[in-house]
Amino acid sequence: MKKIDKERLILAVAAPVLAVAFAMLLSSAILLASGRNPVEPYALMVDYAVVNPDVQVLIVNRTTTYYLAALAVAVGFRMNLFNIGVDGQYRLAAMLSAAVGTAVPLPGALRMVVIVVTAMLVGAAWAGIAGILKTTRGVSEVVSTIMLNAIATSLIAYLLQPSLLGKRLEGSNDLTTGELPESAWLPGIPTSAPGSEIYGFIVVAVLLGIGYWFLLNRTRFGFDLRAAGASESAAAASGVNGRRMVLTSILLSGALAGLTGMPLLLGEAHEYNLAFPAGVGFTGITIALLGRNNPVGMAVGALLLAFLKVTSQTLDSNGYVKEIAEIMEGLIVIAVVVAYETVRRWGLRRQQQRVGEELARTHQASQDKVKKEVPV
Repeated sequence: MKKIDKERLILAVAAPVLAVAFAMLLSSAILLASGRNPVEPYALMVDYAVVNPDVQVLIVNRTTTYYLAALAVAVGFRMNLFNIGVDGQYRLAAMLSAAVGTAVPLPGALRMVVIVVTAMLVGAAWAGIAGILKTTRGVSEVVSTIMLNAIATSLIAYLLQPSLLGKRLEGSNDLTTGELPESAWLPGIPTSAPGSEIYGFIVVAVLLGIGYWFLLNRTRFGFDLRAAGASESAAAASGVNGRRMVLTSILLSGALAGLTGMPLLLGEAHEYNLAFPAGVGFTGITIALLGRNNPVGMAVGALLLAFLKVTSQTLDSNGYVKEIAEIMEGLIVIAVVVAYETVRRWGLRRQQQRVGEELARTHQASQDKVKKEVPV
């Protein structure tokens, strides 16, 4: 491996490693300042995951969901778009696809396809509102997607009324779309943990990660997307329609967001109800930042965040507040920004240094050549 390749690899790994280390250091300082052991919580969380196979399965399943959310965010990031609306897009898509899945009289496999396609279309359509507002009126996608999150929450509450798409369970205030037929359940991957299975949708998530890499790095569309995200004016000069790329990328981001709820819907819950998790989209933002929009990096980031979310439950029973994991997650976001900027500046200085060294070598070589050609 060439020296420049080694340095590029170091730069790619250094930022997320520094971010996580910095977050752990600050979290330990907070624990120490409050008079608690600054190391024991991490040991408890690791031990909780290692000893309990069902916790390991839960971490993997949560990783699958987080990874899909991160992919949705990353597509927008590569186009220099900040799709904060993944959370609303994913929940609305899960609710409507579950309602459609319980209503259509189709065989299991076809019903499952209809559910997945519906989720993608709903997610894309909801994200498309922000895309249209940006391309036609110049409205920032940050503002519009935040507002659409709130609207999605209210719309879900409205549609889940028993008089519309919802059903009220007897003896409960919970509202649900109704349980999907068992033929539409996606089989899981058996594990050694009794009663625990890895979501079968993990296979789709892996394929989507590979497809994301191939699309961005091996296709003309991916090149146009990255070019327009880096410089819209330069991309326009090469014939790329900036507005079309903005709309296409945000539609693709929304479609991926719609798939975020499928592992849970098809693999475990089999219905949409008021307990369906919220906040997954915002976790996806953290993971996309931590993984630098790289499919492998985001997989590692999703695994880390899933580990923190799941194992933090053991802290309560050991005298620690489980919110320490949430503090660490927030610190990771801050640390990611600081670490990436630090590494970027260091990389820029190294690049300038290499250019200077190369120019000096070229100048010295030209002087030596002149000395040889000109007689003394």
